[in-house]
Amino acid sequence: MLDWWWLIIFGFFIGILASMTGVGGGVFIVPILTLFSVVASVNSATGTSLTTIIFTAIASTINYAKQKRVYYKTGLILVITTAPGAYIGAWLATIMEERLLGFVFGVFLMLVATRTIISVYRKRNQNKQAAIITDAEIIHSGKTIALGVGLGFFGGIASGLLGIGGGTLIVPIMSIALGMPIHYATATSMFTMIFTSISAVTKYYQSNLIDFPVALTLAAGSIIGAQVGAYTSKKLSSRNLTLAFAIILIVAGANMLIKYWPT
Repeated sequence: MLDWWWLIIFGFFIGILASMTGVGGGVFIVPILTLFSVVASVNSATGTSLTTIIFTAIASTINYAKQKRVYYKTGLILVITTAPGAYIGAWLATIMEERLLGFVFGVFLMLVATRTIISVYRKRNQNKQAAIITDAEIIHSGKTIALGVGLGFFGGIASGLLGIGGGTLIVPIMSIALGMPIHYATATSMFTMIFTSISAVTKYYQSNLIDFPVALTLAAGSIIGAQVGAYTSKKLSSRNLTLAFAIILIVAGANMLIKYWPT
């Protein structure tokens, strides 16, 4: 069991990486809580993770709003499906076997990481193209926004099921499917994550699967770290930010696969 001050330190660095890449932090929180046996089960880790993510997402969004990097209209439209999807995912998590859930989490992270890396090398001119796409242009593209809304539902399910906040799917959806610049995708992802996480936490709370002292201790560090991450994010190139996002997913996914590999 980790001491409370370790949780604050982990929360701080998780907040930096989560805010910087738009993933919310669940890809780090869930492995830490399970690998160090901080909570009783993977289900408790996912519920606790999502509770922490609410605070991280709010802190990040405030900073990104000052930088004018949040696509509010697109984000709110995606919430229409991500929020109910998150609740359904949370319900599925409460009835799944722990080892299976942990293994699914690891496989999921590796697949998203692979897809993200491929997208980087296929779109070397992404920066020039993405820079001209605005919030209004995405909204007025019916087919594009419909695709985002449809995929967002599955992003919501992944969020509630795996305790990740949804950024690991929402960021690729925004940047690849919707064509949103990666710097704006990470910021908008944190915005949508507020609503998505609250929806999932509702179900975990009903199932008594949240360790509030642990969640609030992590949040104490992540709120500060989120400010650092939001500032650091704008200093990175689109390509480097995307690669950093993918590398983080690979490390977290490998840790989960090692722990929950079927025997």
